[in-house]
Amino acid sequence: MLLSNSTYLNLGASLGVIALLVVFFILENKWIKKREDRLNKYLIILIYIFSFFLMTFGLLLILWIWSFDYNTLIQDFSTSAIETIESSLSRIIGSLLIIFISMMITRIAKVALKKVWVKPTPAQKRKKTIAKVTLSIIRYTVALLTILIVLAIWGVNVLPALAGLGIMGLVIGLGAQKFINDLIAGFFIIFEQHFDVGDTVEVKGFKGTVSDIGLKTTRIRNWKGDVMILSNGEVNNLINYSRNISVAVVEFGIGYKENVQQVIDLLSKELQVLKKDFPQVVEDPTVVGVTALEASQVTLRAIAKTENEQHYAVERGMRKMIKEILDANNIEIPFPQIVVTQKK
Repeated sequence: MLLSNSTYLNLGASLGVIALLVVFFILENKWIKKREDRLNKYLIILIYIFSFFLMTFGLLLILWIWSFDYNTLIQDFSTSAIETIESSLSRIIGSLLIIFISMMITRIAKVALKKVWVKPTPAQKRKKTIAKVTLSIIRYTVALLTILIVLAIWGVNVLPALAGLGIMGLVIGLGAQKFINDLIAGFFIIFEQHFDVGDTVEVKGFKGTVSDIGLKTTRIRNWKGDVMILSNGEVNNLINYSRNISVAVVEFGIGYKENVQQVIDLLSKELQVLKKDFPQVVEDPTVVGVTALEASQVTLRAIAKTENEQHYAVERGMRKMIKEILDANNIEIPFPQIVVTQKK
């Protein structure tokens, strides 16, 4: 069957509009990918919104090409929409009210629980951990109840859904044992206080600060910003560095010709000023004595107790101060030397 000239024109115009839209979206996608790291996120959102309106305009243009009757469509849609709204006004209001209440409950819970982690004290870190888990439970519970209540408002029988949840729970219990194991491990971690949010821990050779604890996973962030995500069932053989104070340890050597006791007394006296430069020192530094007699030096050890995980900077400061004290008092710090003799 032959088509009329107008049909061919309409078909050609429609294919032309579709081709232009496809070319535009391909070019837009390539342009955004090349500049995604440099573009502002709000600009990207505006581009996507413009693309949506452009696609809508293209669809309407194609319908116009084929002489689609917009007036009839708008009138029918308006009539049916008004009738639907009038018949379901009470349900719509009830659903919106339930959704608003659930959002308010979640927002109030978030604001209320956020107040507990203002100070990084051990007690506050414990409260922060419990608060994060409690907020997660509240969110899931409120979301589930909201869905069920809205469905009930619209006449859906939710009792079979509740029974289905029970059956689903049984299926999950049989088929997702690792998931259940992670949840149980999460409960033990939280309520037995193995570690809290903000604690410095080491697990599987990865050392960092606990940034988040959930019922299923734990996130640990190291000093470089790398994040390790662990299932709670895999968190074992863990070292928690945040339970007690830390100790800064510095070992250094002096020559065999030096008087060891005089060096110990000198450093014990001079290192007392370290606490002024490093307020995180909780006890004055002490020189504990000789730790090794090596080939070319006598090795001494100095220690200083610091606040939790604050010993790294103190160790650097102690090394610098010890070097300056020994140099100022002409005390030898040995270093490897090679003696070369030449036969005559």
